[in-house]
Amino acid sequence: MDREHETDEALAQKAIGLLELTSLNAADTAERIVSLCGQALTPVGNVAAVCVLPRFAGLARRTLDTLGARDIKVVAAVNFPNGGASISTVESQTHAAMLTGADEIDLVYPFHAQLSGHPTIGGEMVAACKAKCGPRGQLTVTLETGVLRDPQVIHLVCRTAIRQGASFLKTSTGKQAVSATSQAARILIEAIAERGAQVGFKACANVRTLSEVRLYMEVLQNRFGPLWLEPDRVRLGATGLLDDLLAQLGVRP
Repeated sequence: MDREHETDEALAQKAIGLLELTSLNAADTAERIVSLCGQALTPVGNVAAVCVLPRFAGLARRTLDTLGARDIKVVAAVNFPNGGASISTVESQTHAAMLTGADEIDLVYPFHAQLSGHPTIGGEMVAACKAKCGPRGQLTVTLETGVLRDPQVIHLVCRTAIRQGASFLKTSTGKQAVSATSQAARILIEAIAERGAQVGFKACANVRTLSEVRLYMEVLQNRFGPLWLEPDRVRLGATGLLDDLLAQLGVRP
């Protein structure tokens, strides 16, 4: 039992360093974003990133810098949550977010366009967004796999996103009625493996407990090895998970 508990503690510690705390609500306020940034500095180490709407990117960056946490990335979610088809809107959102302090962009892939017979829009949007990120900005492409559903379509979209410059593939926004499944996650992971594991993986939704974290970590470790499990390759988009991880490490609110 003690050995198992030690393993749980080690996993919880690892997972905290991979967390991407998120607040992406229309009603978000400056106070909410400042509070989120404060949560990102835990008594047992910092999380990997915070993800906010573009209008809060500058505030998040300034807050984290003031807290002495320059290592925590600020991710701005664009085309969120509905994955519209306007490339010019995505370019504008991305440019503004990068200009004001975002380190990374999280683009919701235009999944409706993909499903309605306009598959070229997705690749064009990813490429345009990547260009606006600049040479240093990383780009996550969120695929909304619960809506795309068809494994062949998901795999095709993965390949398109990677080819056009994605730094991470992400399973879902967590805002749709049907969220990510373990099967969809495995499709993303296999697509990443096909390209030499040069693209990272982000899990969102269905990551609420330590046992769910363990499932993802085991799959990723078995596929890519333990050294791959670092925040520049793996992120867990699960703000609600933080309290559970801290409790595993004996930290109480």
